[in-house]
Amino acid sequence: MKIKFDRIISLTTLTTSAVALFLVLKRPMPVAPAPQPPAAVAANAQSFQSKMQQLDDARAAGQSGAEVRLNAQEVAAAMAQAAGMLSPGGSSGGSTTEKAGSGSASSEGSGNPLSGDLGPGEASVKDYQVNFDGDVAKGQFLTHIAGKDVWVTLEGHLGSKDGYATFDPTKIKIGDLEVPVSLVNDQLQKRLAEQRDRLKLPDGVGGIKVENGQVVLTNK
Repeated sequence: MKIKFDRIISLTTLTTSAVALFLVLKRPMPVAPAPQPPAAVAANAQSFQSKMQQLDDARAAGQSGAEVRLNAQEVAAAMAQAAGMLSPGGSSGGSTTEKAGSGSASSEGSGNPLSGDLGPGEASVKDYQVNFDGDVAKGQFLTHIAGKDVWVTLEGHLGSKDGYATFDPTKIKIGDLEVPVSLVNDQLQKRLAEQRDRLKLPDGVGGIKVENGQVVLTNK
């Protein structure tokens, strides 16, 4: 009877491991909508710049606490522009720019803050998506781990402290497998602390949060 029980335990462990591996390698549901055409991406990038200028103008006029609201498409287009996939003039950078229009963009390339200065053995981000739902920020990243391309999905709350953006996760998935936040949050916060310079808010921005599916920026 003991032998049979041990076999059952072994089969159960093997099955559980196989299911977990399948879920880890499975691509989850995208967090962002379908891609938009390059012209829309260029328009969203211009809209982002215009709103940031509005924030600067309000500060210059002495209007403390002024705010602007940015949707996911505007944020993604600005990220694509920063990554060099959209020229400052607004022209298309090709297929990766089309992806950026949906709130996603490839992060490969020298201009992207997600792809540089990674230490030996660290996973690099190959592709990403961003979106906002209610007061929750959602990010989905394609990274190379142990020879496999794996999607990592993060959901949580954006905030600010002492001039830097903060992120408190509420949900973490590797592939299609949800991981308890408590298991990885300490490591995530350590990683964010190591990348603190990249989380610095622009000089004129005093606060950041997500509200009603949009990023809300307030000036100082």
